[in-house]
Amino acid sequence: MKVIIIEDEQLSAEHLVRLLHKIDPSIQVIAQLDSVEASVNAFENGLTADLMLVDIHLADGSSFDLFSQISIDIPVIFTTAFDQYAIQAFQLNSIAYLLKPIDGLELSKALNKFSKLTIQEQQRLIVQIQNLQSTPNYKQRFLVKLGENIHSIKTNEICHFISEDGMVFLINHQGKRFPIDFTLDQLESNLQPEHFFRINRKVILHIDCIQKMAAYFNSRLKVQTLHLNGDETIVSRERVAAFKEWLNQ
Repeated sequence: MKVIIIEDEQLSAEHLVRLLHKIDPSIQVIAQLDSVEASVNAFENGLTADLMLVDIHLADGSSFDLFSQISIDIPVIFTTAFDQYAIQAFQLNSIAYLLKPIDGLELSKALNKFSKLTIQEQQRLIVQIQNLQSTPNYKQRFLVKLGENIHSIKTNEICHFISEDGMVFLINHQGKRFPIDFTLDQLESNLQPEHFFRINRKVILHIDCIQKMAAYFNSRLKVQTLHLNGDETIVSRERVAAFKEWLNQ
């Protein structure tokens, strides 16, 4: 098996080479690259292999930049010292995500998984890698201030956002209100659409806070939800069809 290592730390690259040879002496490391730029140049000049071991965080950027710049049909095992990249790597459904310092047993398991992949599965992994850059990075939490205190509120703790008198407020499950420096239009672009929906010009609502729904005057819907009342609970007529589709996902 021919392997390419993309790693900007020389000691880490050497460690990987030793582990690979220990696991299987027949493995050939045919290239060691240390940057996005060097990797792009190498692949444009015809470099190919059976598998790549790729550090996510490189000196000149993220290795995901590499996959957005050129088409690569080689399966990937990601390595990194940074936990915050784990979710993004797993979203690719890559062969494996290995946290530094790389453990020989974990690397061996990843190689074993790779050996069992069909050609079709390998191609599916590559398509997911290439689509990564088009996947929106939605907010997971908001920093809010109340008095002298600063709080971090996760999006699953939010019932809704509401616009009142030129300000936007975040309302959590306990009904506490926090002013935030976002417009509703900005929030629509930054919130996970599976969880949040803008039901009218004033309110963006979390799906878990909806308790009941009923038909309402003039082809609209009325929702019963935590911490909202009156006209705030009305789904405007032009949004009803999309709202029903959202609930039916």
